[in-house]
Amino acid sequence: MAKATKRDAGPDVRPGKVKKSERRRKILLELKLRPHVRISELARQFNASTETLRRDFDALAKDGLIDRAHGGASALSQRHYPNLDTRTAARIAERERIALAAASQVRDGETIMIDSGSTTIELAKALAYRDVSCTVITNSLPVAMTLGSRSADVMLCPGEYQGDENAVVGTETLEFLRGFRVDRCMIGASGLSVDGVSETVRGFAAVKREMLRQASLRQLLIGSEKFNQSGLARVVGIDELHSIFVDVRPQNELLAALKRGGVDIHVADTPSPNA
Repeated sequence: MAKATKRDAGPDVRPGKVKKSERRRKILLELKLRPHVRISELARQFNASTETLRRDFDALAKDGLIDRAHGGASALSQRHYPNLDTRTAARIAERERIALAAASQVRDGETIMIDSGSTTIELAKALAYRDVSCTVITNSLPVAMTLGSRSADVMLCPGEYQGDENAVVGTETLEFLRGFRVDRCMIGASGLSVDGVSETVRGFAAVKREMLRQASLRQLLIGSEKFNQSGLARVVGIDELHSIFVDVRPQNELLAALKRGGVDIHVADTPSPNA
């Protein structure tokens, strides 16, 4: 399979104008310094129209990076969700089985995008154990560190560091991901329902969505405890996935939705009682 290739740079930006990605990065920076910003104020600051800033705010809100408010935006409010350390300590056996099943599909020479999460960290461990020679693009420091010490070539995304998740997110991360095309994308998620894949951690939905866009094969690793659950932000619909790796086969309406979407379901092997 082909190596990930860097795309050509976009068109030049007109003098006096701030590039879209830089504008959105600065909006997030402003919200670190104060709790609320107004469209009219930033339009003057960035030498852009209010319509342009409104589109920026709407896009950042859709990506789960800000809370949209009338005439402006606020820093994202804190919502309770277990951090990476907590999630990593839970359901270890199930996540290991899912990861091993997914890792068995990866071949030497492939290019892969892997996002941040407790299950994808287990995937990195499984790939390292198998010593798969591949190229991996990731926003997760644990994934990068696990695979970087083995035979994989690792590219770590730039971006805003999230200590609780040991990962990077934000506009710089998304711009970086848009520069590549890969053989497959392997992500985790907060929930999977008939409405699609969803995510709760701030900024993760946008990263997952962008990774999926850049991949020829789109795959989800998810535990059965997240079936019929919905996170804060929708990532993609079920029909935008090619396959899922799970510990237990979905049932009822979720199973029917997966079948309608043409999604392949890979159920991880259950260890024998005597193992």
